[in-house]
Amino acid sequence: MALAGLDFINRAEVIHLLGPPGTGKSHLATALAVEAVRAGKSVYFIPLADLVAILAKAEREGALREKIRFLCRCSLLVVDEIGYLPVTPGGGNLFFQLVNARYEKGAMILTSNRGFAEWGEVFGDPVVATALLDRLLHHAVVVQIEGSSYRMRQHANLVPEHVRSSSPLHPPRAPKRRGRPPSKVLADQSYG
Repeated sequence: MALAGLDFINRAEVIHLLGPPGTGKSHLATALAVEAVRAGKSVYFIPLADLVAILAKAEREGALREKIRFLCRCSLLVVDEIGYLPVTPGGGNLFFQLVNARYEKGAMILTSNRGFAEWGEVFGDPVVATALLDRLLHHAVVVQIEGSSYRMRQHANLVPEHVRSSSPLHPPRAPKRRGRPPSKVLADQSYG
């Protein structure tokens, strides 16, 4: 709810929504983008793969500087699905140029199913990933979302066992307590 106040836009901060597929990252990013539009802010929402393709096309046409200037005009840039598709060669450098241009000037929301330690692999270059994270984490709020996919919960029994055992379709069980058992009152409240 604090993010819905949109103060992060005025402070040109970056919001990172991280978590497994189906946990609501894009949904939250969309909701915050809609709130920003309702508040009169300009918003640009795009998946990373599409953004990189647009930047690469602009570079080929000699219009990269103008495209980056255009993408810097909006109050909020939402880059969705970082890590879902491989970034084309050179795409990490193009994304870095955009991030660098917006750094401390424009707010961003980024969604990813990959942890920051994996961004070298995502962008195909650990040096570019480090430079990106240096700017993207400087003035940032990181929201780690855990749990199982909302899309898969209803049909978890249809997924083959070998897939089920390697992906979190259900939230992990709470670890077993060690030591003295909880008092009767706490046990009743906790378990039923």
